[in-house]
Amino acid sequence: MCANALAMAGINVKIIDKLANRVTVGQADGIQPRTIEVLQSYGLAERLLREGNQTHMCTFYHSTPEEGIKRGARAPDIFAPTARYPFGITLQQGGIEAIFLDSMKDHGVQVDRRSQPSAIEISEDTRELSSPSSYPVKVTVERLDAYDGQNRTEIVHAKFVVGADGAHSWVRKTLGIEMEGEQTDYIWGVLDMVPETNFPDIRNHAMINSMNGSAMVIPREGETVRVYIQLSDADLLDPSTRRIDKSKMSPEKLLSVAKKIFHPYELDSKKFEWWTVYIIGQRVASSYSVKDRVFIAGDACHTHSPKAGQGMNASMSDTHNLAWKLAQVLKGWSSPSLLKTYENERRKYAQELVDFDKEAAALLSERSPTGTHEGNVSGEPPAAMSEQFGQFASGIGVHYSPSAIVDAKYQRYAEKLVIGERMLPQVFVRAADFRPINIHDMLPADMRFKVLFFVGYLTEERVAELNSLAEELSKPASFLRKYNTDGIISTEFDIITITAGTKEEVNYLTVPSIFRPHWSKVLLDDTDVMETQGGDGYEEFGIDPTQITIVVVRPDGYVGTITPSNALADLDDYFGSFMISRRSPWLSPLKARL
Repeated sequence: MCANALAMAGINVKIIDKLANRVTVGQADGIQPRTIEVLQSYGLAERLLREGNQTHMCTFYHSTPEEGIKRGARAPDIFAPTARYPFGITLQQGGIEAIFLDSMKDHGVQVDRRSQPSAIEISEDTRELSSPSSYPVKVTVERLDAYDGQNRTEIVHAKFVVGADGAHSWVRKTLGIEMEGEQTDYIWGVLDMVPETNFPDIRNHAMINSMNGSAMVIPREGETVRVYIQLSDADLLDPSTRRIDKSKMSPEKLLSVAKKIFHPYELDSKKFEWWTVYIIGQRVASSYSVKDRVFIAGDACHTHSPKAGQGMNASMSDTHNLAWKLAQVLKGWSSPSLLKTYENERRKYAQELVDFDKEAAALLSERSPTGTHEGNVSGEPPAAMSEQFGQFASGIGVHYSPSAIVDAKYQRYAEKLVIGERMLPQVFVRAADFRPINIHDMLPADMRFKVLFFVGYLTEERVAELNSLAEELSKPASFLRKYNTDGIISTEFDIITITAGTKEEVNYLTVPSIFRPHWSKVLLDDTDVMETQGGDGYEEFGIDPTQITIVVVRPDGYVGTITPSNALADLDDYFGSFMISRRSPWLSPLKARL
């Protein structure tokens, strides 16, 4: 994710991996609705939607003393009313990696395989650390596939380094970053297989709580199904070390345990694709960076159970958050101070994720001693708990706290667009050709801030106001002019205008040219010509069409701030807190090696 995002932004990237090939089976496989939106912003969602399996329904099973498990409820798998994609997608990790690898290849980047770091040094020179043109990080890379006589090491001098090297992160350990948290007593097995079964919900997300243990079913692409299976200490723990002894387990043994949980339903398989066992650990790194030059992301900085479906999603969201900030700094658009917001935003999220995971893991790991479905720690029915956690689990409800890039001073001007949360999806029509288009499709992850002008009805009075506003925005002191490196507004800002009115009467050419840099950049809040989609956007966002409201969307798709049109000084303060004016020394051409 990170390498691809930076490559798409034109940043010089080096990515290394000790594996000889991409993952082909197993590992992470669940993509949540917000992550689909993120991938869409990079132009990658279409392939994911085509190749993956969609999960729309979640079913809950509980024990009965006489009959074994029995279905208690069915509910939507995703409880997130504003999700553009109201479902999850499952696709084995190798398929997801392939999407990124192909995209990186299109942008001239390939993975240096059979390579791993053996040493990392960060300069102690404060001048070098603060210089935009320096390469203060030295990484020694070991070539694992070097032949006799070949040079086995390579020295890489980098401006920034990102360690996305998993739960046992070499980067994290080498830099002395501690993991804070605890290990649970929950032991689970994972089995990817092609099932032979009469279980009626094998193609749905199913949570099973029985007197023989708990299980969870995750349907995958093709005929494959993943089953998470609760295990006991006696099954796996080495009594002397209290560590998992994987030699005590096999896919056949996992299936045998699952059969008891699924009773009275039959469950068998002649094809096992992958399996593993693990103890749930719930930890967060004490720091996400060292000197704002080396960063860690993903499992390197937070670990939790995979059953809540957050692992890969949280990891990709980490680097989605970090990549645009690195790109802005490397391009000379923003100050290095922007990078501090990465840890502030993502570490807080990780702590919330661990709290969420503790409840979810306990819910799934509690055996049902009474033969009822209330065998979870909260006493709530599982369906209700899913609804309670839905916004968080889907990624839709992630909220970033106030900071230099999150300013909620004027939240009242768009009450339903929550500042610090991702921009809501909404269908508008393009005012030039009346083609329906989701606002999300106007917000690509191209490292630019999107400035949305909600200008309301284009009356004569409003057009006059817009002309006056255009004059102010065209002045050298305007944030649009002050904070760009080459004098071209569209280099760092993408302006989109949303009008109110009807298809029959709108004339987008009455909008001053600064608000319509291209004919496709003016949208109309009305239904499409068939009246099947669109309309009511101002109402959905809580924006008054009788006023001019400005919404700033960050490069990662989150609402950064909202202001009325008479508060341009506040917008200047917002961007001035982290962006660099045209006279800054950081404006020299920048490249990076990651």
